Amino acid sequence: MTLRNGKEFLMIPGPTNVPDEVLRAMHRPAVDIYEGPLLETTDYCLAKLKETFRTQGKTYIYASNGHGAWDAALCNTLRRGDKVLVLESGRFALGWGEAGQINGLNVEVLPGSWEKSVDPKRLEERLAQDKSHEIRAILVVQVDTASGVWNDIAALRQAIDAAGHPALFMVDTIASLGCMPFEMDAWGVDVALTGSQKGLMCPPGLSFVAAGPKADEAHKSADLRTNYTDWTFRQGAEHYQKYCGTPPEHLLFGFRKALELLFEEGLENSWHRHALLGEATRRAIQVWSEGGAVSFNVSEPPARSNSVTVLKIGEGNAAALREFTKEVCGVTVGGTIGDLSGKGIRIAHMGHVNAVMLLGTLSVVELGFQRLGIPHGKGGTQAAMDYLAQSL
Repeated sequence: MTLRNGKEFLMIPGPTNVPDEVLRAMHRPAVDIYEGPLLETTDYCLAKLKETFRTQGKTYIYASNGHGAWDAALCNTLRRGDKVLVLESGRFALGWGEAGQINGLNVEVLPGSWEKSVDPKRLEERLAQDKSHEIRAILVVQVDTASGVWNDIAALRQAIDAAGHPALFMVDTIASLGCMPFEMDAWGVDVALTGSQKGLMCPPGLSFVAAGPKADEAHKSADLRTNYTDWTFRQGAEHYQKYCGTPPEHLLFGFRKALELLFEEGLENSWHRHALLGEATRRAIQVWSEGGAVSFNVSEPPARSNSVTVLKIGEGNAAALREFTKEVCGVTVGGTIGDLSGKGIRIAHMGHVNAVMLLGTLSVVELGFQRLGIPHGKGGTQAAMDYLAQSL
């Protein structure tokens, strides 16, 4: 018996739900890339990206996924053989470091945990040891979608300052921008990057980089530049140079509409919506965990993100639960990846998502626990509802 007929829910940490308005904005004829509405769309998107990153720095748009933004950040600011320090808190900072190795960088990992955020004190201690300032850049993600860890970027900046270290501070906000506070200039971030397919509510295919003054200065001597990623070329007078060729027109029209939706809601209001939905999810899991078979992956409550929650379920049960929620109920939740592969599920609450979608997902997960005989505390969904009722 299936109950999945009807509107299905996609609750994975990317790609996320694309609003109908964004899809409609993309459904239009191609236009001239040298004049008219596309030029105005580019100007709008670059300006709104500054507001979204909270920066006065330069912004760039790439026809790529987030891995392309990783390369762009590194190639435009560093030299072959430079040392970069990767702050581990899951899978994706490590992936960024691996991209650096391929590009000829000397990569050092500050070992961390998939259950905890990066410790600012350990970062400060490592930088204090680097008396000759061999470390040229520090790489970290604000939210790691593999682990569900949220890193305190402001605290990490304070650690860098306390050590008196001049390294570039680079932050991946792919799973956080638009979903929770990010203050590039106020927090002293030199390079920030993100992708279109998570909190920014667009199809995959665009990535974005913001560069502050210190990154601009480093760019002058960078020797890893590529034709496609080069910031100097992309600052040229011709519109096509901003994309190093033909612009991804229809993705840009969709992205503009997504930005309009985000700012119609209000950036801070979006942050607050995500905080409410994230905490509601955590309230449910806290109750479920009383049964012994379900637990948070992130052990420290302050390090749990507002865009995705990772819960461990146990060998065998995770796959059965995901199959039940999707095939019987029409709700797709994420599987765990990397070191956690097969050990749990990921519930995303980022981007174009509301209370109906979240509470429906939590109800279906709890139904799955009951149907499959997975031990859990009863009433997790009710706890989420109680929290929202008190908080609204």
